[in-house]
Amino acid sequence: MITPHRLDVQNISIGYGEKIILRDLSFQVPHGARVAVVGPNGAGKSTLFKALVGLLPLQSGQILVHGEALHSHNDCVAYVPQREEVDWRFPVTVRDVALMGRFSQTGWFKRPSARDYEIVENSLAQMGIADLAERSIGQLSGGQQQRAFLARAVAQEPHILLMDEPFSGVDATTQEATLRLLDHLREKQVTAVVSTHDLNLAASRFDLVLLLNHQLIAFGAPQAVFVKENLTRAFGSSLLMMESGAALVDECC
Repeated sequence: MITPHRLDVQNISIGYGEKIILRDLSFQVPHGARVAVVGPNGAGKSTLFKALVGLLPLQSGQILVHGEALHSHNDCVAYVPQREEVDWRFPVTVRDVALMGRFSQTGWFKRPSARDYEIVENSLAQMGIADLAERSIGQLSGGQQQRAFLARAVAQEPHILLMDEPFSGVDATTQEATLRLLDHLREKQVTAVVSTHDLNLAASRFDLVLLLNHQLIAFGAPQAVFVKENLTRAFGSSLLMMESGAALVDECC
């Protein structure tokens, strides 16, 4: 029997109403891989992440986790959205945010156990924000808020971690904490799928690259994906205006 891929996307199309954002997308992410999702603004990266956690319905195709339908494993997939999509005025503490990561296993109405609190405290310490546990999430800096949501994802103990633009607009401390987390998750064989605009980061720190522009342009090892033909199809003339993209074109092509 063939072991199923951790994440298997089969011919999915996703849109809003009659407007299709991603069409006929297929790829398979092997267990424990680190994947960078890359493409221009508006290419459908965030749309893909929302579909991968069931926030957007599929217009066609299917998504499998452990070889089964997406919602068969609610506790397996953790999602860190873009900061702009979160209402930071909501009156919760940093510890409360991290504790939300346990709800997929405990349920919303069951009292968290001592073990749950231990996992939460460990996740806060891992992200370097244990001293902020009692602070309101709205009082934190952007980087601290990002680390609180990363702590929530860690507390969930997922098999697959999805992060939408975690490096955008954050301080160097948060970026380094995120990269350390990815290294830690690799050791634990957790699959990580991360969108980023930094092509050099995608090339140097990820196993695979998923290049999108409303459809799959290329998927594979960075050196195979980041060739001039693929980059031109994805970014067009704007590629030459991107410092990181231009560097990669010079280096890889």
